[in-house]
Amino acid sequence: MKRFVYINDEYQNDYCDNRISNTKYTLLNFLPKNLWEQFRRFMNQYFLLIACLQLWSLITPVNPASTWGPLIFIFAVSATKEAWDDYNRYISDKQVNEMEIWIVKNGARKHIQAQDIRVGNIVWIRENEEVPCDLVLIGTSEPQGICHVETAALDGEIDLKTRVIPSSCVGLDHEQLHKIKGVIECPNPDKDIRRFDANIRLFPPFIDNDICPLTINNTLLQSCYLRNTEWACGVAVYTGNETKLGMSRGVPEPKLTAMDAMIDKLTGAIFLFQIAVVVVLGSAGNIWKDTEARKQWYVKYDDDEPWYQILVIPLRFELLCSIMIPISIKVSLDFVKSLYAKFIEWDEEMYDHETDTPAHAANTAISEDLGQVEYILTDKTGTLTENKMIFRRCCIGGVFYGNESGDALRDVELLNAVANNSPHVIKFLTVMTLCNTVVPIKSPSGAILYKAQSQDEDALVNAASNLHMVLVSKNGSNAEIHFNRRVVQYDILDILEFTSDRKRMSIVVSDCQSGKIFLLSKGADEAIIPCAYSEQRIKTFVDAVDKYAQLGLRTLCLGWRELESDEYLEWSRSFKEANSALIDREWKVAEVCQKLEHSLEILGVSAIEDRLQAGVPETIEILRQSGINFWMLTGDKQSTAIQIALLCNLISSEPKGQLLHINGRTEDEVARSLERVLLTTRITTSEPKDLAFVVDGWALEIILSHYNEAFTELAVLSKTAICCRVTPSQKAQLVKLLKSCDYRTLAIGDGGNDVRMIQQADIGVGISGREGLQAARAADYSIGKFRFLKRLILVHGRYSYNRTAFLSQYSFYKSLLICFIQILFSFLSGIAGTSLFNSVSLMAYNVFYTSIPVLTAVLDKDLSEKTVMQNPEILLYCQAGRLLNPSTFAGWFGRSLYHAIVVFVITIHAYANEKSEMEELSMVALSGSILLQAFVVTLEMNSFTFVQLLAIWGNFVAFYVINFLISIIPSAGMYTIMFRLCRQPTYWVTLLLISGVGMGPILALKYFRYTYKPSAINILQKAERSGGPMYTLVNLESQLRSDVENTNISISTTPVKNKNSVYEPLLTESPIISTRRSLVSSSFDIFQPAQSRTTSSYPRNIKAN
Repeated sequence: MKRFVYINDEYQNDYCDNRISNTKYTLLNFLPKNLWEQFRRFMNQYFLLIACLQLWSLITPVNPASTWGPLIFIFAVSATKEAWDDYNRYISDKQVNEMEIWIVKNGARKHIQAQDIRVGNIVWIRENEEVPCDLVLIGTSEPQGICHVETAALDGEIDLKTRVIPSSCVGLDHEQLHKIKGVIECPNPDKDIRRFDANIRLFPPFIDNDICPLTINNTLLQSCYLRNTEWACGVAVYTGNETKLGMSRGVPEPKLTAMDAMIDKLTGAIFLFQIAVVVVLGSAGNIWKDTEARKQWYVKYDDDEPWYQILVIPLRFELLCSIMIPISIKVSLDFVKSLYAKFIEWDEEMYDHETDTPAHAANTAISEDLGQVEYILTDKTGTLTENKMIFRRCCIGGVFYGNESGDALRDVELLNAVANNSPHVIKFLTVMTLCNTVVPIKSPSGAILYKAQSQDEDALVNAASNLHMVLVSKNGSNAEIHFNRRVVQYDILDILEFTSDRKRMSIVVSDCQSGKIFLLSKGADEAIIPCAYSEQRIKTFVDAVDKYAQLGLRTLCLGWRELESDEYLEWSRSFKEANSALIDREWKVAEVCQKLEHSLEILGVSAIEDRLQAGVPETIEILRQSGINFWMLTGDKQSTAIQIALLCNLISSEPKGQLLHINGRTEDEVARSLERVLLTTRITTSEPKDLAFVVDGWALEIILSHYNEAFTELAVLSKTAICCRVTPSQKAQLVKLLKSCDYRTLAIGDGGNDVRMIQQADIGVGISGREGLQAARAADYSIGKFRFLKRLILVHGRYSYNRTAFLSQYSFYKSLLICFIQILFSFLSGIAGTSLFNSVSLMAYNVFYTSIPVLTAVLDKDLSEKTVMQNPEILLYCQAGRLLNPSTFAGWFGRSLYHAIVVFVITIHAYANEKSEMEELSMVALSGSILLQAFVVTLEMNSFTFVQLLAIWGNFVAFYVINFLISIIPSAGMYTIMFRLCRQPTYWVTLLLISGVGMGPILALKYFRYTYKPSAINILQKAERSGGPMYTLVNLESQLRSDVENTNISISTTPVKNKNSVYEPLLTESPIISTRRSLVSSSFDIFQPAQSRTTSSYPRNIKAN
């Protein structure tokens, strides 16, 4: 599909205007649309049904306000947040839409608002102004027809890019630009900001209907800024929400954390339990009503009741039991998760002072998943390395430079070759200088600065400059070089752009002095060396590539050849035709390029150093100790990637480690290699050796297409993988493969080629690097340096997991407690579904009495940050889901049932002989419940601050203050109750008994476990509190084994299928791990002091079979 845009004739272009709108709502649809979105969730539908049932006075045991109040409050909070966010979007849109813009109309320029731009209008942009829509460039203030744009707002890349006018528009003056007519044939709007396959044809008298191809280099896209150019003008082709930026906007699909999935399952289990309770008690109530109730003198039933009376008692119990599912859990979790995100952003230890970059959490809903990461997939360049390229060595014409000094730019032999105008060296430097996308810019002081899209190109051009070949100017049609006080000018005829498939770039230039035409090429060794002419000896260059790669240097091969004029003219026609194609343009261009890029004279090999970032080896070492596996996905060649992996502790050298290679160019070769590696891995898993495999992009493409199942098994067996020469799509495929094995994945990268991988992973982390902010903007979290990843995972991820696990289970506990008391009371009230508590108490119980204390969990720390960083192995508890699973939930469930029995039985017996009102009895039970919950929260907290103590016990005091105030209101239904209760010694004795009986057994169990069967975390807590020597865990599994050795339960790693959670009930805190089959045996060591710590192996993630 395509569209035709008529230039300077808006009436023939029936497309949308330039008004943008990113809002979700309008004033008219806000309420119905927001309610629809909220009621799409099952839990909200459930609570709405309960609230509606309570409006039926025949069945409701309490005032409907007890459910409607919290429900309306929660909906109001969510709606207010949505409205505020949408209002901010509206204000942002308004500022952009009302921006003043110059356009050409009726041959003259006039001011209009940006929202009034129409497709076909000619828009004028001045220096430092923002581009209001997608334009095809037709004129600039520069005589060469170029302009410079900053695209940081579009793709995050901070370096300026050069844009050129189409050849058919060269030489047009102001007057002609005002009157220009023509048509642009372009695709329908899409979101690909790196591609624009279109054609332009100007109407006479400007040009005689000749078609001129357009690419992305001929466009100015919305939200870019014009820099270092006085003015530029272009034709609007995409406007409003149809621009490339507008098409790429949208709400990403929400990510479901492992903890959220578990909470959903537990909620479903509670719902089924609730239905069972309702059926049993409803049936029992109807039976009691028909057998016993009619015999009581104080109960009166009509003999002729309507048919629906049989539903009354079950529905009453449904309303009573509805609070089993806490209505406030989602709001509470959303609130604390927002705080987790703020903690990450406020963390000064994750602030990068070098780049002035703080950590940022774009996704506030998945912090706890950071604590459950099992696989990290990382880019290499700019992620593990600094992406600061330094030209170190080179091989030119078979001569090696820089081998002795490590710096070719100081090699006397190379400097002499440059001074003596060595032909090979001059050609090599010429290719370095011209074959790139670098833009030279003169500073006010006269110095030349280079703006490059690639750090490799920047390093090459600067190196050539240091060797006296200086790129002075460059535009779309010519370039000027100063070399040894000579000026050399070239006409740029064609540019054969780099793509991830071609892995090379070429440029066709004409020497202005001699008129000769040359093809200059540079690229990866496998893309350039095969293009050498048949008689050339290439062994020296192949050896140079291998030698440099083994040193961890990035290599590029450079070549050139002289073209005959006839050959070039014939090829140029084919190239122009391919560039004019609207369908499959990229494929057709690549095919034409291949026809020219052959018979090259290989000039040499450049070697560029990209140093590791500070702290990378230590970070990887610590994260591997925590049980996290690493995959490095890079576009570099295999030997370079292996060397970097060794330097950063990603793999170990022999004999400690073993690296297996998967090679091959055909299906059979790859199949045999994969089978051999898989067989070796199966055999070696019983040895304490770090296994890793390496595979290149070619073999990986075959594997993912034909041998996915075998590769999946290998992925699970191996701790580390190195994937070389991979494309962005292959990176995303590998993430998807690991996710299909039900592993929690984290992808980290810094460039635009990492975006797909980052978005595919469970957690995406972007590094705000030298390649721009595109990865950081697409990620859930962004950090300044790779070393901050260990703190993000071990500190913030682990704390978030622990806190959320407690908060979610406690929310169910407090709801189940009050519900069980109601159920127990029904056995004393004829199983009629009568509520013990009044509506005010129930509403206050959920909103005030129990919600505030639990929110203090966001400040809780079971271990100090220092201890956590020294003992990364304790992340195992989070990875295995040991704090939130059916077993731990059963512990909380049992605790709520036990506490309900304690509260109810003690309250009933204490007031059995008292002449008390039912309201007094309910207030005693409510007081006991809230007191127990205060003790529970206090007991489960591991660290205390003034805020926490104030929230827990201040809230308990507030309970009495509120009820004293209610007790002085005659119409409140609780008149004088609290005054009467507080004067009774029985009341205080009852609360004391409830506290002692309710908390005594739990305290005893806690003490027994903590003293005689402590977990690894308990031992570290003891060491912290005693102030003695700090212990570290060489391998956490040793402690887990000692915890469960009496139960004969083995600990090992997991296959992919039939996995269950690892359980640890909260009441016991002892790990109870399901028996599972081992894929990789683990060594079991004991606690050792930190100074004697040695690590020979890393534990695999624990998952159960």
